[in-house]
Amino acid sequence: MTRMQRIGLVLILLTGGFSIFWGTYIGQTGNGWIDFRAIYYGTRCLLQHHNPYKVSELESVYRNDGGERPSETVQAKQAVTLYVNVPTTFIFTAPFAILPWGPAHVLWMTLTAGFFILAAFLMWNLGASYSPNVSLFLACILLANCEMLFCTGNTAGLVISLCTVAVWCFLQERFVAAGVLCMAVSLAMKPHDAGLVWLYFLLAGETHRKRALQTLFVTSAFGLLAFLWVSHVAPHWAQDWSSNLTVISAHGGINDPSPTSLNGRSPFMVIDLQAAISVFRDDPRFYNSVSYLLCGVLLLILAIRTLGSSFSQSRAWFALSAVTALSMLVTYHRPWDAKLLILTVPACAILWTEGGPIGWSALSVNSAGLMLTGDIPLAILTRLADHIHSGGMFGKMLTVVLIRPASLILLAMSIFYLWVYVRRTAPGQEVE
Repeated sequence: MTRMQRIGLVLILLTGGFSIFWGTYIGQTGNGWIDFRAIYYGTRCLLQHHNPYKVSELESVYRNDGGERPSETVQAKQAVTLYVNVPTTFIFTAPFAILPWGPAHVLWMTLTAGFFILAAFLMWNLGASYSPNVSLFLACILLANCEMLFCTGNTAGLVISLCTVAVWCFLQERFVAAGVLCMAVSLAMKPHDAGLVWLYFLLAGETHRKRALQTLFVTSAFGLLAFLWVSHVAPHWAQDWSSNLTVISAHGGINDPSPTSLNGRSPFMVIDLQAAISVFRDDPRFYNSVSYLLCGVLLLILAIRTLGSSFSQSRAWFALSAVTALSMLVTYHRPWDAKLLILTVPACAILWTEGGPIGWSALSVNSAGLMLTGDIPLAILTRLADHIHSGGMFGKMLTVVLIRPASLILLAMSIFYLWVYVRRTAPGQEVE
């Protein structure tokens, strides 16, 4: 390793370690790894032949196994007992759920931390072949702002890491079988995180379409196993799952993107495009329609360009950067899901080497994107905005800028990288 590579590796480990240890401290003293508790007790409920999507049955297992805490808030209890994860998650959490809580959560967090650091290292290493300093700067910003991943134990930490590793395997054409498995697990656990990334490879054609179809086959196998298992234990799980999704996403619920949500003014806020639009008109029919229309147009443009152009590594990174930001906007996501933006590091490094306005624009957009979806900046902004009232147009605009900045910067990132991608796939730009 060169001296620069050694320095980079040390800084990645230090910034990642900062988030891991601080997040672990918060999880131990306050949060209690609430998201991992949800999947852990949900899976234990299924292993004990009860329906995890039935609130009363999951509450009983949660209480009898000693998971419920005396000082637990209404939001925390709802996050655990209103189980909404996809059934395929059970397959991957079952090995942890058969263990006692102590070893289970330590093993889960260790696995999450290991894969997350690996994913960040791979993206930094790829970007470093273009611009070592810019790649290291961006990777460190993201790694220093991942505390919520390690204080909640959310599956996003593992899903994002596996998706990133899969992208590296596919584009580098190394360890392809491992890449297919990583993408399949990622899709099976959180399809709304990895789905559009997978879709890009499906549209990219030739070898990459083959990888996407192989991934779909493995994911389908996982899905069939999960369906048979859950249906055998709880024949009516689908209705109960639908009911839980309705309750948790209802107006004022913890997954509601509107300002009246229980987490609407906290670092745990929803960051999709609906969250920003709802500030101006708090009507699900309105903000969902506008969000789907805008995101659908952007996705359609990207799909048409991908189908109509030949594949190249650099263009792939631009497309993936646009898709990554767009993934966060289409539907329900929280700040920890936005760590998928690690996939934008190589694209920014490529543009930076070109210099001029395009390089500075890429660095500015990427830096703002990683900062405004980062845990520490969001916590500071929500604290500063505690006394802001959203009355009047100015108040609403201020609310969006200070309390919902993640949605705005993600939209800016998706439009910027889509614009770059469209330009690079225009006639006359096919040969690089």
